[in-house]
Parts: sequence; C-alpha cells; structure tokens
Amino acid sequence: MTTPPPIAMLAELTHRCPLSCPYCSNPAQMASVDAELQTDEWARVFNEAAELGVLQLHLSGGEPASRRDLVELVRAARDAGLYTNLITSGIGLTEKRLHALDAAGLDHIQLSLQGTTPEMADEIGGYKGGFDRKMMVAGWIKEIGFPLTLNAVLHRKNLHQLPRALEIAQEMGARRIEVATVQFHGWALQNRDALMPTREQAIEATRIVTEARTALKGTLVIDYVPADYHSDYPKRCMGGWGQVGLNVAPDGEVLPCHAAQSIPHLTFDNVRDKALKDIWYAGAAFDAYRGTDWMPEPCASCDRKLKDFGGCRCQAMALLGDPNATDPVCVKSPHHIDLQARADAHARSDAPLVYRPQPPKVAEPAQ
Repeated sequence: MTTPPPIAMLAELTHRCPLSCPYCSNPAQMASVDAELQTDEWARVFNEAAELGVLQLHLSGGEPASRRDLVELVRAARDAGLYTNLITSGIGLTEKRLHALDAAGLDHIQLSLQGTTPEMADEIGGYKGGFDRKMMVAGWIKEIGFPLTLNAVLHRKNLHQLPRALEIAQEMGARRIEVATVQFHGWALQNRDALMPTREQAIEATRIVTEARTALKGTLVIDYVPADYHSDYPKRCMGGWGQVGLNVAPDGEVLPCHAAQSIPHLTFDNVRDKALKDIWYAGAAFDAYRGTDWMPEPCASCDRKLKDFGGCRCQAMALLGDPNATDPVCVKSPHHIDLQARADAHARSDAPLVYRPQPPKVAEPAQ
C-alpha cells in the first residue's frame, strides 16, 4: 500500500492550560514546560512539514496562547506556506494579541465551548469567569473577521445544552461547529463515570444534529462525533492510522494520533533527532497499524475495513488491553455487548469530576 503524504499536522505547542477540563485528551503524563520545543525548533518543523506535503497546520495544546512566542510561531508557519488554525479556549488572548496574530497571517480560529451558561462552562473548565472571557474573545474574533469554528465538547452533564450551543455558534458568526461527544482518551479516561452520556442522550444528540443539518444548511456546517460507546460501528480514527495526518507533541515526539502514547509497545521518533519526512514514511510507530495487513479477524475479511480501518487502536488498548484487537465499539467485535453494558453502567454513576492538573515546570530526573 503506497503511503500518501500527510495533509494536516497537529502541533501541540504546550500542555500548559489555564483550564482544567476533566474531558481533556492530553496524556496523564504531560510534557514538562522545560521540555517544550523552542521557537526555532518549531519553525524548522513547520518547514519540514510543508516540504513533506502538509497543507493545514493546527496549533493546539493545552492552550497555545500560553506560549509567549505564539505570534512568532504563526508567522513562521505562514512563511512556510501552511494554512494555520489556532485551537484555543480563548483564555490568554487579548484584542491586541488577536490583531497581532491577524497581522502574522493566522487563517482560522477554533474556539472551545465548555458549556452554554457561565455556571456550566466554569464548572467544566474549572476556571471562574472563563465563560464571560470567552464571549468577549468571540466578539473580538468576529470584529477582526477571522473564520471561526466553535468546538462544543458534550457529555452527560451538558448534552442538554446542545440546542443552545447551535444558537451560540450562529450568534458568534461561526462558519462551522464541531459537536464532539467526549472521547475517553488521556485524562478523560479517568472521568468516564462522571461524563459518560446515557444511551438516551446519545440518541437525542444524533436527532438534534440531523435536524439542525437540514435547517441550517448553507448557514452553518455541523461536524459530529457521536458517542462511541453507544454506537454500532467505530469511527475512522484520524482518517486511518498514518494516512492523513500526524501530531507533534510539545517535546517533539511525533505521533500517529493524539493518544498513541497509551500503546506501550510503540516507540516514537523525535523531531530533534530525525527529519519529519523520515518519521512519516519509515517510523516504526507509523508503520505499526498503517493500512490493513496488521488486521485480525473479523476486520481482515470485513467489507468495512477501508471505511474505518478497524476503528481506534488506542480505544482497543484502553478497553481490552490489546491495541491489535477489533475496536469493541464495532458490532462485529465479540466484546461489543459487554462494552455497551459497561457504558450503561458508567452512565449511571454519580462519580465526581477529576480535574486535569498542570504539567510540571521542570522535567523530573531520570530514575
């Protein structure tokens, strides 16, 4: 199978973030501040990405606005010829800084929404006053004219706010909204009991999205990530492992997907040691699940194998302890019925939220 060049790259500039969202997909073991790539290192990576064929660069974190050199990084990405998208909570952005990002060539902003009321947003984000600050930032984004996507992460505590989230997206002048039911990776995995939606909520969310897509066609594009554990077929994770995009962690490790570090037998190359091109085409982690040759049954003979590539490897690892297994979300998995029963049990729990901590400021000494 011929490997195409990647279209997109997610640059996780930092794991620092003023919010403490319990649904955060960053790993429980976060990169320390002093391990982060420096400005010149990121600029080199952006150039290597463009030479590799990357078109879209997503600047993420943590909160990318925690980087004081964010404007310089956007300028470097623009100079490399990349389309730049800033994925942000809005906290840490001022009107002056947004104008500077505009002048540096930022193309697009994706703004997160933790809830549609101050009470819900501040409870989920663990940051008092975060909602009001976000609304102020959204106003500046609209005035400057940045194309905007609103990212609403939904779960048991806030799925009832979905209709209002769709209204807020329109009020902000967003062109797109991502209705993303929480994915249980990284820190979020520790909050399944607190955040797992009920089956009824999952069905209702799908109904609302389906009707809204018809009503808002031509006005607002709606991307939808349904509740995995309540589905019958898995999503095509990352568009296929090592097929469409790659992630660069704050410390320079290059990952096939956001949660790949949860698979213990994989080893990851670092942009401080190897060129991005060599990592993409020959990295052991990328070759591990690229294509279909690795697939066991029932995936190997399934007519859906080029649609979902066996589902999510990290989810198979998290749920079954085996990243080579069929994603148990799939109705053809022998573990599917058990998964749905577990999902219902998680949804009945009244566990408290466990908030994401901040990464260490200094790297821990080697043991």
